[in-house]
Amino acid sequence: MSFDQEQQSLQLLYTHHHSWLQDWLRRKLGDAADAADVAQDTFMRILTAPEHIAEKQAGWQLQEPRAYLTVVAKRVVANLYRRRALEQAYLDSLALMPELSTSSAEQRLLILETLQQIDSMLDGLPSKVRAAFLLAQLEGMTYAQIAAQLNTSERTIKRYMVQAMAQCILFAP
Repeated sequence: MSFDQEQQSLQLLYTHHHSWLQDWLRRKLGDAADAADVAQDTFMRILTAPEHIAEKQAGWQLQEPRAYLTVVAKRVVANLYRRRALEQAYLDSLALMPELSTSSAEQRLLILETLQQIDSMLDGLPSKVRAAFLLAQLEGMTYAQIAAQLNTSERTIKRYMVQAMAQCILFAP
């Protein structure tokens, strides 16, 4: 399928299903602005999908387009909630800091962006691997301490760390 045909297929997908997706998201999220953002992000994710995605190779000629859009949108919503939880955790920890050690608005934005990049890099890792990496990097815990907290062996923690570091290297900008 040519680039123009693929673009036309994607445009038809957007034209025929964007309103439906946005309405569905508004009912699920209870917020029109979030629904509009997630709908747009859903189509952006589809537009920027890697070439090896089967749906892209088929020129977006989907048997069940709404089911496909729902799956992609649910992933975007999960990322939205995870990002908000990360931001809230950062703001909560910032609120506990003394006034003199608080950072400027620009520094806070840079820190939040960095935290979101780290979160994206670790996305897709098993929860114990993520936890081990974050405990080591953010809490400064030793592998023995992490192993005790996660109720596993130190050797397993070492494997988790290698897996997490490889993921970071793979997705580093």
